Parts: sequence; structure tokens; C-alpha cells
Amino acid sequence: MKRRDFITLLGGAAAWPLVARAQRAGKLPTIGFLGATTPALQSQLTVAFLERLRELGWIEGHSVAIEYRWAEGRSERFAELAAELVRLKVDVILTHNTPPVLAAKQATSVIPIVFATAADPVDTGIVASLARPGGNVTGLSSQTPDVAGKRIELLREVVPGLGRFAIFANPDNTYVALEVHEIRAAARTLGLEVDLFEIRRAEDITAAFEGAKGHAQALYVMPDPVLFTHRLRINTLALGARLPTMHSLREYVEASGLISYGANWPDQWRRAADYVDKILRGAKPAEIPVEQPTKFDLIVNLTTAQALGITLPETVLARASKVIE
Repeated sequence: MKRRDFITLLGGAAAWPLVARAQRAGKLPTIGFLGATTPALQSQLTVAFLERLRELGWIEGHSVAIEYRWAEGRSERFAELAAELVRLKVDVILTHNTPPVLAAKQATSVIPIVFATAADPVDTGIVASLARPGGNVTGLSSQTPDVAGKRIELLREVVPGLGRFAIFANPDNTYVALEVHEIRAAARTLGLEVDLFEIRRAEDITAAFEGAKGHAQALYVMPDPVLFTHRLRINTLALGARLPTMHSLREYVEASGLISYGANWPDQWRRAADYVDKILRGAKPAEIPVEQPTKFDLIVNLTTAQALGITLPETVLARASKVIE
């Protein structure tokens, strides 16, 4: 979808109070968009958000303005970009993933913040509770740690004789310890051994593969802006090392990963637009409950399976939301 498709007149749409006030002041209500990666890498998610925003009557450039800031997979930039949006005095900040949300929360306790995704917003300190977020932050939970056990079961199902696997994770991501705990618990139950490799920046990827080579029989890649940005490189190296990969996001599988299971992120980004809409109409974040996922996807890549010499069980293929061939 092209940008000009969004910049069309909003014929007959109701003028919300905030819009009217902003236009009288000569300024459109403004969304501060804090992206963790790049416009190209998360275009599918941005489009989902903008499409729903348009359905709700908010047309970029006509009834609402959007200030985009992109961290390009560099976690150290989150605080700087969040502070910049605060200085611009945007009306609401939209972001996603745990580290950017925490950076935005640190930058302001006044401007409303909506997160499209967050692994475990309660245990990571983003909100007080799902029902009553409190403060200036609300949004949608991805429940990533909660389904870690399901991913391990799937991994064992598709990798015959699995006994040991590696985890690639960024330890600077606040929720990592929570999911690693769940992964290790599930692995113990199934009699599997686990090796954890820390990836804070792109330069750590090669060393992690060198450490996993010859030991791990599969690779569990945790979601993180750094790993997401370099997902194609990670999956290419995994193919070279003959390591089947498990992910929580479909985008990794679309970039040659083997399998993913997790919340449907485009759906969450659409629902995030409803949160932004409510706040622009005057609702308070503290009073809008955090939603949990309603759609979970199981995505498998047959081309990758064939390259690895793996025959995916019919039981897995039958449950798949999408099979990439």
C-alpha cells in the first residue's frame, strides 16, 4: 500500500473534539510512531495499523499527523528517539516490543503510550495489571513466555531425536529472563538440554553459531529488534549449519526460518489502532485494559524443511495456519 493511498480526503467523517481543538490551534493531532527496526522490515505491521486507523476516520496528513522514528534494530537508540518524540509534544506514542515501550515509559509519564506488542507487560513492569494498567501506558500483550512450552513441544515434534538445542537471545531485553525460564522448564520436562547464546549486536551472531555448531541439534530464536533485523542472515547461517529453527513470529519463517508459533502481530497492530483512536478521542490509558492475543499462528516453511532434509509430520502440517512452499 502506497503512502498516497492514506492521504485522501475524509469525506463526511465526524470531527472528534481533539481534532477540532487541534485544527483551531493550527495543528493536527499527532501520533509519535517509535519503530524498533526499519520501515521496510516492518511494513506489513505499519500497513495493518494505518489501514485500521483509516477505517476509524484518521487519515494521515488530513485528520492526523504521524511522526516516524526508526531505531533500525539498534536498542541503544530507543531512549534517544523516545525523548525526541516527547520534545515534539505528540499526543500519543505508538510503539512495540518490550525495550522500546520501557524507553518511552521512561521518557514520559504524561503522554499516553500504546504498545502494539509486548511479551509480558506485567512482569516486565510496563503496566500494573492487565485489567488496570495504571499510569500512561496500555496496549496489547503477546504472551510470548506463556507459549514457550508449546514451541519446545513443536520443535521436538519436527526434529526427530532432539536432545539438545540452542537459544539465541538478547539479554538486554527485559523479558528474556522470563521466557528463558519457561523454555528451560519445558526442556527439563521433555528431557532436553539447553545452551543459551547472548546476542546484543549483529557482531555477536557469527560467534553464537560457532558456539552452537557441533553441539545443538536445533535453534530457538527469541524475538528482539536486533535478531529481527538480522533474521535473514540468522536463518541463512542456520541452514548452513543444518540447524532447524523455531521462532515466535511468522516474519522469521518468511525469511527462511523453519517454523514459528505465536500471536498474530498484524492483527495486534490493527487492534492497536483502536487504542490510539480511543485515546485521541479523550480516553485515559490507565482505564483501558491490556488485551491478550486472540489469534495464534503456526507457520511452517516446506522449502526450508526440504533443504534441511526434514520431513514435517502430517500432524504439524494439518495444524499449520500457513505453509510456505
